[in-house]
Amino acid sequence: MDIQDDLSIGERIRVLRESRGMSRPGLAQLCGRGPDWLKKIESGERDLDSHTLLLRLAAALQLSDLSVLTGRNDGPAQPVPVGRLAHPGLPAIWSAVMNRTLGPSSAAPTDPALLQGRADQSWRLWHRSERNRTQVGSLLPDLIRDGETAVRALGGDERRAALVALSDIYRLTGQATAYIAPPELAWVVADRALAAAQDADQPAAMAAAAWNMGNILRETSYPEEALRVVTEAADLLRPHLDEAPEDWRGIYGALQLHAAVTAAREAREGDAWRYWDKGDQVAKSLPATYVHPSTVFGRANVDFHAVSVATDLKLSTRAIGLADDLDPDTMPSLERRARLWTEVARGHLQRGDRTAALHVMQMAVEISQETVAYTPTARGVAADLWRSAPRAMRKDAGRLAESVGVMTGS
Repeated sequence: MDIQDDLSIGERIRVLRESRGMSRPGLAQLCGRGPDWLKKIESGERDLDSHTLLLRLAAALQLSDLSVLTGRNDGPAQPVPVGRLAHPGLPAIWSAVMNRTLGPSSAAPTDPALLQGRADQSWRLWHRSERNRTQVGSLLPDLIRDGETAVRALGGDERRAALVALSDIYRLTGQATAYIAPPELAWVVADRALAAAQDADQPAAMAAAAWNMGNILRETSYPEEALRVVTEAADLLRPHLDEAPEDWRGIYGALQLHAAVTAAREAREGDAWRYWDKGDQVAKSLPATYVHPSTVFGRANVDFHAVSVATDLKLSTRAIGLADDLDPDTMPSLERRARLWTEVARGHLQRGDRTAALHVMQMAVEISQETVAYTPTARGVAADLWRSAPRAMRKDAGRLAESVGVMTGS
């Protein structure tokens, strides 16, 4: 169909949706989002800056060329792939999660302390490996089955310890399958992590699982629900903080940073910096070298989040200034370090500096190519650079796009 050249992306989506007889809730569901999210996109109230979501919308609207949706026909055509980002480890994880046995297992239950040790070791691998999704993904099916077996077979304090470990395992599953799992798997995993923690009646485990649930809610465009979950979890922990172990304070700080980013993405600047300040105060109360084992909350992560908050608020000059004062090597998580450079690249793009954006994205890929390849915002930056890079940068931008799996039509 012919579409007017001067229509925005949101207006194009509405025109295409209506021409196909699709309802707003129906199209939103195909993208794993809520109807309110799509309503804001179509009305122009919310920007659509995720390349992955653009591709999902294009596929759901049965388009073969993304430029029909974006209106950008000044570069090469970009084919629309069908389906989600693919990863070879997902089928085994899907089987372990969705084919959970209901009856008793004949296998001997794993000792809860050993199970927790394996979960902790897998979290360390997630943060330290350049290929974290692949390596951790290969461990998860056995971890999930062993955790479920232990919870069914044990009782009393041993069962509660196994439930905490199982909650940690499901939280890690949520991280490792983010953006590659169907929405139903993401919701099941997040819910099981929270249910196991609640069954264990352990406040820190419940707070960590709420942090994980908040990720799912925010990424599926339920920001108010995400804020409610993490603030309720913080309220649950607050009475224990004076006498709590360091990791309880660490997850409390992580909840504040989560709320800060959620508020920033909703353009709530005052709330965003208020939550960030709370996280900053928690970091100051902990040893300078402290790092939470799964959320990597600590001094470096608080500073990294300041860059993210400023970028989401489109305060690009502030974001880049904050990044200039950071020492990335103080962050032990390669995944988080690669995502920092993605945020910096977004800031440079907001200012129109594509040369700087390309340079820092190349740094992100060097740190962890797999993180960039499976993070929608990073893929969006790579795609934007490839589409609109100056002629002198086109070859390097194309190599970047190819290296992270963004199709260049070549």
